[in-house]
Amino acid sequence: MAIDLGTANTLVYVDGKGIVLNEPSVVAVANVNNKTIVLAVGEEAKQMLGRTPEYIKAIRPLKDGVIADFEIAEEMIKYFIKKIHNRKIFTAPKIVICVPYGATAVERRAIQESAEGAGAREVYLIEEPMAAAIGAELPITEPIGSIVVDIGGGTTEVAVISLGGIVYASSIRVGGDKMDEEITNYIRKNFNLLIGEATAERIKKEIGSALCSPSSKDVKMKVKGRSLLDGNPKDIEINQKHIADALMDPVGAIANGVKEALEKTPPELVADIIDNGITLTGGGALLQNLDSVISHITGVVVKVASNPLNCVVLGTGKALIESNKANSILLKTY
Repeated sequence: MAIDLGTANTLVYVDGKGIVLNEPSVVAVANVNNKTIVLAVGEEAKQMLGRTPEYIKAIRPLKDGVIADFEIAEEMIKYFIKKIHNRKIFTAPKIVICVPYGATAVERRAIQESAEGAGAREVYLIEEPMAAAIGAELPITEPIGSIVVDIGGGTTEVAVISLGGIVYASSIRVGGDKMDEEITNYIRKNFNLLIGEATAERIKKEIGSALCSPSSKDVKMKVKGRSLLDGNPKDIEINQKHIADALMDPVGAIANGVKEALEKTPPELVADIIDNGITLTGGGALLQNLDSVISHITGVVVKVASNPLNCVVLGTGKALIESNKANSILLKTY
């Protein structure tokens, strides 16, 4: 079993079956008699975000790609494993989980222990940019420089890979969640309107863009929220230019992270990258015109992987299948 344990979504790949689960990394819990009880996990729990009574909390146990709440994360992994196996008793699986490149030894250990506590027989960790590169079918085992930019919910991983190893990598604490936060802040400051997390995400997906174009003002959307002036419900109309302005800082941070990676890459590999281009993966890669912005800043052709949302879990799945042959790309912590 291969798991892409993401800040926003968790995807699970099972050998022989492909991707069998794709659900939000959210757990709804209730405090009853000083005991924490899990009420819902995944899609059902996400629908509760911002809508729960005082005694129920919808929690995201992962922050910036690593575990922030150990016990809740363990319950979430356990739930997903049981769901995949139809709640039947099964042999403890071998699991490969991807982790951010910048994860500390303590954070890696927390992920491993959560999986072991959920019933895993054996747990391996693979670095997220390596998994993304495998899933995007880049020639990672050849003496050719490849660069992958994986834009997830909590982090953006930039890595230069050659001969099955990471030559240079960096983890930027900017991703889809930061974009949602910037949209929320922009609308609050410029329209005196308070919107929720789910609304900000919907705005990003429907009219989000990394670049202002002459037609940006023509792409519009109605947004509902609470007025900060009088507290009453209110709806406004925003356009794509507003969202491009709101996303200027996170987009700039991602583009500068890619530029910095190129500056620290050996010249021979840079020559390969100029020929082969930069590959974007992850949900953030779907942001309109992001490839154009990165290409403009770096001067290198940028392409979006054919299946950016699933690249990491597919790559983790391939690493699971080839684990006996490709142990160099798997990391096991003790």
